[in-house]
Amino acid sequence: MPRKPQTPASLVEHCRQSITTRYAGPSDSRGSRVIAKCDAGRITVPWDHALNAPDNHAAAALQLHHKLGWHLHNRLAMGAAKDHCVFVQVPIRK
Repeated sequence: MPRKPQTPASLVEHCRQSITTRYAGPSDSRGSRVIAKCDAGRITVPWDHALNAPDNHAAAALQLHHKLGWHLHNRLAMGAAKDHCVFVQVPIRK
């Protein structure tokens, strides 16, 4: 079944917030961490040395995604920018 082409109106209608993550290095009082944020909220997640860098960013984004309850209707897709990662919500097809 062919999909309808996207239009500006269809993009706005299905608009969702993105989640960005960034690495925060260790300080005198805190270890390395990943900060995940969006307009609806933010969390700070300790760096897990058992994971690689992309997996640490994905884990932080998923924690925020679940905290906000967005996981009930959307999954995340990951992208990268110069100094941070970006996660966009993709609707779950039922």
